[in-house]
Amino acid sequence: MASPKNVLGTELQTCSLDPMTGFYRDGCCRTGRDDMGIHTVCIQATAEFLEFSRQVGNDLSTPIPMYDFPGVRPGERWCLCAQRWQQALKAGVAPPVVLEATHISTLEFSDLEDLQAHAVEITQ
Repeated sequence: MASPKNVLGTELQTCSLDPMTGFYRDGCCRTGRDDMGIHTVCIQATAEFLEFSRQVGNDLSTPIPMYDFPGVRPGERWCLCAQRWQQALKAGVAPPVVLEATHISTLEFSDLEDLQAHAVEITQ
């Protein structure tokens, strides 16, 4: 099986191991048939985006221990749903994106130019 690709066409890199992210909780923004939300965009969370996400019904800040979800804080990386990133872009609050860790299927929802305009380096 070939390694998943990122939006740049190279091998998909890890988004975050702390907090552990990804639909499959393996640190990567991979997707598959059971990932209805398409969690493919590796973001670096901002307070502004987290507040926007809470207001539209997706509270990423509040920990949910039952699901082993620590809550996302500003500055942390997280695999976000492709459609939520596009929604945030249209609202003017799109969080920064780590292109190397953003799955290629994100391009079905967002233009590479928009993603590049919000890009941050993979190293922290």
